[in-house]
Amino acid sequence: MIGKRIRHIKRYRDVAKVLARHGFGFFVEEVGLLHMLSLPKRLFTHTEELDPMSVGERIRLVIEELGPTYIKIGQIASTRADIIPPGILNELEKLQENVPSFSFEEVSEIIEEELGSPLEEIFSSFDANVMAAASIGQVHRATLRSTGELVAVKVQRPQIKGMIETDLEILLDLAGLAENRMKRMERLQLRDVVEEFAKSLRSELDYTIEGRNAEKIAKQFKNDKSVHIPSIYWDYSTKKVLTMEFVEGLRLNQFEALEKKGYDHKVLAEQLVQALFQQILIEGFFHADPHPGNLFILQGGVISFIDFGMVGRLTLDMKHNFASLIIAMMRQDTDRMIKAVLRIGIVPEDVNLPSLVNDVDELREKYMDVPLSRMSLGEAISDLFEVAFRHQIRIPSDFTMVAKCLLIMEGIVEKLDPNLSIMDMAEPFGIQLLKERFRPRTIAGRLWHNVSDYGDLLVDLPKQMKDLMRNLVRGRIRIEVSVPELDSFLRKLDRITNQISFSIVLLSFSIVMAGIIIASALGQQPIMFWQISVIEIGAGMAGLMLLWLFISIFKSGKF
Repeated sequence: MIGKRIRHIKRYRDVAKVLARHGFGFFVEEVGLLHMLSLPKRLFTHTEELDPMSVGERIRLVIEELGPTYIKIGQIASTRADIIPPGILNELEKLQENVPSFSFEEVSEIIEEELGSPLEEIFSSFDANVMAAASIGQVHRATLRSTGELVAVKVQRPQIKGMIETDLEILLDLAGLAENRMKRMERLQLRDVVEEFAKSLRSELDYTIEGRNAEKIAKQFKNDKSVHIPSIYWDYSTKKVLTMEFVEGLRLNQFEALEKKGYDHKVLAEQLVQALFQQILIEGFFHADPHPGNLFILQGGVISFIDFGMVGRLTLDMKHNFASLIIAMMRQDTDRMIKAVLRIGIVPEDVNLPSLVNDVDELREKYMDVPLSRMSLGEAISDLFEVAFRHQIRIPSDFTMVAKCLLIMEGIVEKLDPNLSIMDMAEPFGIQLLKERFRPRTIAGRLWHNVSDYGDLLVDLPKQMKDLMRNLVRGRIRIEVSVPELDSFLRKLDRITNQISFSIVLLSFSIVMAGIIIASALGQQPIMFWQISVIEIGAGMAGLMLLWLFISIFKSGKF
């Protein structure tokens, strides 16, 4: 890590200065960057007092100033209501990618390098004007020379991958330093969080992943003419260039233009909700960023999704758990809501269950008198995930993406048709999933899966037993046995042993004293040793032993 710090020293300095400028100089000092980078301390003193803005606002300004990597990480983090406090979450949602476009010459160079041919040989026309520019790449309109089809070409920014990798290395280093040096940061597991965000960001750097995502979602709607997914032209696509079908239509938030075209807002709202619930609850693979810029209305009222860089995945169990959560929320059943959350999240061992029950019950009361037709499903789920955050229950990122997706969808639907009930439309999907869960074929499938697992276990058992015995013979295995009553039994045994010892010594002393008395009474001459009677020497020794035994027993407290 020291080598990387030296290699990226300028970027480390930039990060440290931006943090200090927005009131986070204490963080720079606490993690040790001030000393490591040999920065002047005057830059990091009293900066917190100069900035009256909230912590969330200052974090957003830091992210925007640090550029593309941090903005992307911030956008991913804005979906994580289970690990980000609400005040900071609200600011992260405001992050915008205000980045300049790069030159047409650079676009031509990248396309030629990636596709192996000059731009003019691939496209009969290529618009030098940028349609959309983002942190990672920008989009141009073009026409394929081979077929004459209109396409959208997404080209990755020059050197962006190196910049992102550098920033990710620095972020991981800072997270590790914070965990090691700041006690309050230990429980947040910052390195794990950053690594999770880094994985999502790296997947966006590979445009072939986005292309496969688009095709996977297209298969979901191959028999549904009301939803359109752009085709991918793989002959003209690589990790840095993505060529896809050009979508011509109106954005879903161009409400006046949609009305002029004669589109029914209510129908469009229902189509959007149906399409997203189909992806989330039935297919388990969904577009995780359905903001109005990524949704178009094509001729005939067909909804088209674009930009599949961010997607979410729900396994069969995750879908069932989510369906259970929706049904429990609709029925306002606290116990079932808690069970669903516990099944969904990673629960710490020391979770305060009574407190969790109380918080969920308060949330239920919040929505108790709200009619289902007016309940916000996305807001209710986000509130529930905030409760999970308070109790340090880690919710898988795909679930938090669902909540964010639903909130975006509800914002659009509210403007298209304020009277449409998302909860009412969600219920049939939830019931369908629950029915599917208890269908004989599904139960048989789960049973067969478990039987297969146990079968593998039985097959591996002889080998594992052989390895166990070999290690046991070689003394590599240490067995610890804990018996709760054993300590109490041993303490009692100690007391009994000490009492017996005390009794024996006392009896011996009594016998010696009796011998001395009898000898004196008979007037016999006792055996002398150094002019001292042997009986007297024995009595003295017995006395000393008795005294030592007394002290030892009382010191141990086991008499």
